[in-house]
This record gives sequence, C-alpha cells and structure tokens, in this order.
Amino acid sequence: MRYTRYLNRSISTFTTNTMAEEFNSPAAATAAATTATSRSKKSLWPSVLRWIPSSTDHIINAEKRLLSIVKTPYTQERVNIGTGPPGSKVRWFRSASNEPRYINTVTFESNKDSPTLVMVHGYAAAQGFFFRNFDALAKHFKVIAIDQLGWGGSSRPDFTCKSTEETEAWFIDSLEEWRKAKNLDKFVLLGHSFGGYIAAKYALKHPEHVEHLILVGSAGFTSETDHKSEWLTKFRATWKGAVMNHLWESNFTPMKVLRGLGPWGPNLVRKYTSARFGEGDMLNEEEAKLLTDYIYHTLAAKASGELCLKYIFSFGAFARSPLLQRASEWKVPTTFIYGFQDWMNYQGAVDARKNMPVPCEIIRVPKAGHFVFLDNANGFHSAVLYACRRFLSSDPNSYSLSEGVISI
Repeated sequence: MRYTRYLNRSISTFTTNTMAEEFNSPAAATAAATTATSRSKKSLWPSVLRWIPSSTDHIINAEKRLLSIVKTPYTQERVNIGTGPPGSKVRWFRSASNEPRYINTVTFESNKDSPTLVMVHGYAAAQGFFFRNFDALAKHFKVIAIDQLGWGGSSRPDFTCKSTEETEAWFIDSLEEWRKAKNLDKFVLLGHSFGGYIAAKYALKHPEHVEHLILVGSAGFTSETDHKSEWLTKFRATWKGAVMNHLWESNFTPMKVLRGLGPWGPNLVRKYTSARFGEGDMLNEEEAKLLTDYIYHTLAAKASGELCLKYIFSFGAFARSPLLQRASEWKVPTTFIYGFQDWMNYQGAVDARKNMPVPCEIIRVPKAGHFVFLDNANGFHSAVLYACRRFLSSDPNSYSLSEGVISI
C-alpha cells in the first residue's frame, strides 16, 4: 500500500532531466543486448530509449541475484497448485486455457526439528523483500517464503474477479492449494501489509493449520466508516480527491504508469528505492541496486494480482470487509508487529484485541516504518522470535525483546 504514495509522488516530480539517466543494471544490459544486433542499430536507437522487458524469467533471475546476498542455502521451486479444486467457483480456476498455476517458493535450509515459518509479502511486493531477514530467521525456523498468486515469480492469470468475496478467494484458496501441494500441516504464518490481511483471512478459514499468526503492519482492520476520517472526506471533495477516487475505482494502479513509462521505468523505481529505503538501516550500494532491479521486474510484469486493490480496499486503503468486524471469531494466537513510524495505524490492532478470544500481543519496533523488516531488521527479528518463543524453547524467558522494542 505504501507504494501508491511513493510512486505517485515520484511520478508527479519525474522530469525530462531524470529521464535522461540510464538504468545501469545487469537486467538492463541484457535487454539492451537483445534489442540491438549491430552498432548501426544502436546509434539509431539510443540506449536510454530501449524498452526494458520483464517476464517471469526476468523476475526469477532478478530474485536469484538479490538472494545471492543471503548466506543460508535455499531451494527455489514453482509449486504446481493445479487448476483448482473440483467444483470451485473462483474465477482464476475457470481459466479458458485450463492451464495449471504455480506459486513461486523459496525454502531455506534449517535444523530438522525447527518450526515452519511461512512468509507472505504485501501489495506491490514479492518474497524477495524479506532478503534481509532470511539468514537470521533460518537459524530458528524452517523458513518458506512465497510469491502470492499474480505476484512476483508466481503465475499471473488474467484477473477476472468482480467482488470482494471472489478476490479474497483468489488469494486464500490458492494459498490453501499451495499448502496441500507442499504437504504442510501446521506452521507459523507471517504476513506483511496486504499479505497480513490475506494471512488473517486464511487463518479465519483454516485455523487448524496455523499455529501462530504474525501480522506485520497489517492492512484491512478498519473500514472507512470505522475510521471516520475528516481529512479524507475533505480531500475527496476537492478536484484532486475526485480524480484520485475515480482512478481508484477504475482500478488504475501505479504499476500501469510504470509500464507506460517504458525505458524510464527503472529510473523511477531507483528513485523510489533511494527515497524509501535510504532510511533506518540503510541499504548498501549492492543491496539497493539488486533490490531496485528486483522491484522493477516484479512491478513491470503482466498485471494480475495487483488488480485486487479496488475490491479489497476503498479509496484511502480502508477494508471493504474489515478484519475488526471478525475479531470475535479469531481462533489463532496472534502477534501484531508495527514500526514506530508505520503509516498503518496500529490502533486497529488495539481495537481488535479487545474482542479476540485468543492470546494477542502488539509489538512496536523503533526506527522503522511500514517496511519494519528492512528498516530495522534486528528489531524485527527480535519481535518475531519473541512472538514464537513458546515454539522455540521450553523456557519462554530465553527470548526477550531487544532494546527499544516494546510490547503494548
């Protein structure tokens, strides 16, 4: 969700001067080589104007380059989730081509008896965003990270959902088919932002498989009615607000703009990466370059999962089917994790906890915003280990929160 703000801001300030800068990355070099076959052609088509393609193969290759930073050995696979369970009414299962779908999955080596931790990314992201966390968490868990259906290196079916219910089923049912294919029984489920919303909905539908739920900067707890935002009401009354609301309801995503920018798209992503992740535990030059390349290919590939936005959230990122209204149905012990500077208000978690019939704790991490796992990786790791202390040791007191990280 944070991408919408940053990409829109970047687009509005994007000038012709910045368009003159060429995106210098391995992916760009590869694309340049394939678009020109001779020196004469290169001179007629300047490198800055070369369209940089993206595809599943590009995404997987960018993922491998990004995960080369990670020291823990891992396996990457595309898990076949079939065309859907018999009799399913979910639209992605009713593909005219009837081709099987795949969930891109990375599994890290771990100790034999380690509990399983499944990590689910947020909107406009993919599992590689957790690259700073895999080494630390793999020491304690069997870490499995996935790209949700329609994102990252997973299959990108045409998005034909027409309601909130169908859209939720697109993600929840594909996650369940993935679980079956991986033969997982019980696991700790961690979701970030929009991924937190999906993880929570999954746990509500399949609580028997989720031992503990970790929601990181989770979206979707309050509706616009619950929030009663005066600012949003006033903004919507302006011409800018009316235009933005129209674009939202038309399912116009920032990724469409990125694709439309063609050869200048990577430069826009580089500016976003520098602006957003140049704070907190700053990315070094190599991390920034590899993450930029990865983000570009993830966002520029075929539109699929991104089109869920208008069906899950109303303008302003308020849930159409808020989790707060289902707090009393909660069956899985839950830990919320928020950065101190997270734009996602943790008050929704506070309100939900009042009605939850299961153990629930809320942890806040300093020097971190919405991407707490990148902004303050050590604080994030401390929060996750503390949340799962009953699975990791017979002595729960052996895990404590690091300095500055608080439980409220």
